[in-house]
Amino acid sequence: MMTAQSDGKRAPWGWLERLSQAFVAEPENLDELVELLRRAQARGLLEADALEMIEGVLQVSELRVRDVMIPRAQMVVVPAEAGLREMLPIIVDSAHSRFPVVGESRDEVKGILLAKDLLRYFADGDEAAFDIDDVLRPATLIPESKRLNVLLREFRKSRNHMAIVVDEYGGVAGLITIEDVLEQIVGEITDEHDIEEGRYVVQRAPDRFTVKALTPIEDFNEALGTDFAREEFDTIGGLVLHRFGHLPKRGETVELDGLRFKVLRADNRRIHLLEVERVPEPHGT
Repeated sequence: MMTAQSDGKRAPWGWLERLSQAFVAEPENLDELVELLRRAQARGLLEADALEMIEGVLQVSELRVRDVMIPRAQMVVVPAEAGLREMLPIIVDSAHSRFPVVGESRDEVKGILLAKDLLRYFADGDEAAFDIDDVLRPATLIPESKRLNVLLREFRKSRNHMAIVVDEYGGVAGLITIEDVLEQIVGEITDEHDIEEGRYVVQRAPDRFTVKALTPIEDFNEALGTDFAREEFDTIGGLVLHRFGHLPKRGETVELDGLRFKVLRADNRRIHLLEVERVPEPHGT
């Protein structure tokens, strides 16, 4: 009986079909599953990018909001009593699109402000008519123990992009956006801190720089006039990670040889982006 493959050649398998052939023994736990996937990738049955996303999906189900949220101290907020002109520098300098609006303290979140909702007041020349209550949107409050996969499902259902994270006592612990969750799956997403392709260091102010964690030590030394040794670490991220002594979360800082390193972006596997600031020398007494 003739078939579509009568010429003796077999049709190429799709990657899912080929991947299934790699599972000779059924994995009994998540670690074994990840190890099988990595072996499949090493044998060319799975693309590296696909493997990274699959691992991200698996890890999202294990992570909680507290693991990736923006800490309270790093939140960019808008005071409820601020006028339109007072808000503008905050919005422009941060380049964010959504802002918690707070009262007397950061525990008093009155709602969420979308930067685009302010455009009509400038376009119509109607600044005097501005009332923040007219543009304020409800804030979604979530516990810091919520799992990321559950939060992502809620974000998709509600079409909300930001949530305020509260601790067990009801105080504000930080905030999280849908982008923070998606980055755990697909890797980093371009934002206002990003550096264009081919560059490692961008000077933001006379003594402040944005630096990719993968910046080679020699390139970092050349850009900032430092003299870090290259024997033990190849990248500035490796050096900073060693100084922390643990995998830091976003917002954590450490000082090293007159420089303050703040983590701008990191996940549960590595540091991605750093802010580097020269620390002023203390004046003699």
